[in-house]
Amino acid sequence: MSVLEIVGGVLLIIASLVIIFMVLVQQPSGNGLSGAIGGGEAMTSEARTRTTDAVLAKYTKIAAIVFFVVTLAVSLFSVFAK
Repeated sequence: MSVLEIVGGVLLIIASLVIIFMVLVQQPSGNGLSGAIGGGEAMTSEARTRTTDAVLAKYTKIAAIVFFVVTLAVSLFSVFAK
């Protein structure tokens, strides 16, 4: 195992923990199962301004992209390092 693979693994763990934390902190925006079958209230079209949910959603997407890129990089390092 090379140093780059170990650093990549640590970055993957950190990115996954950040994604888990940000998803758990966000407020649910849907009606759940009752909304899917028509039993919930009608969804209002709120403009998503710079609320905490919008900021958390933005950073969750960034963390997911970082996770994806680091996963590809670690995979390529492990294949071509041999």
